[in-house]
Amino acid sequence: MSNAPTARFTVLTLGVGDMRASIAFYESLGFTRKMRVTGEEVAFFETGGTVLGLFPWHLLAADAGLPDQPRPSAFRGVAIAWNCNDDAEVDRVMAFALSKGATLLKPAQPTSYGGYCGYFGDPDGHAWEVVRAPGFEVLENGRVSIPD
Repeated sequence: MSNAPTARFTVLTLGVGDMRASIAFYESLGFTRKMRVTGEEVAFFETGGTVLGLFPWHLLAADAGLPDQPRPSAFRGVAIAWNCNDDAEVDRVMAFALSKGATLLKPAQPTSYGGYCGYFGDPDGHAWEVVRAPGFEVLENGRVSIPD
């Protein structure tokens, strides 16, 4: 019997430069904000299976014990995925995000593994992959079912 904790991913917190603009952007994408009592100090959004948090960039860096400058302008080695059930849904999500102020990073196109995906950037350049991945199914509750 192991005493290891149960592995789980519960919250993704993004450092942002302008809380008001980022809150408005994620609300415009349709994410439901919770705990509004926190005002613009921190924001939490329901995403289906996890929580998306927004926190001022410099305060998140300080909380992690890291410098907040220089801010990276290149790829950060992380992408947040928005899974879809078909290619048309990928195209709709990409168009929708771009209409709300996202930046096009890569147009949606077939992948080498038989999927279909594109990328957009949020107001702080965080990369979002919009993808239909073979074997992944997005359930009605927003969670993703993946094969064993």
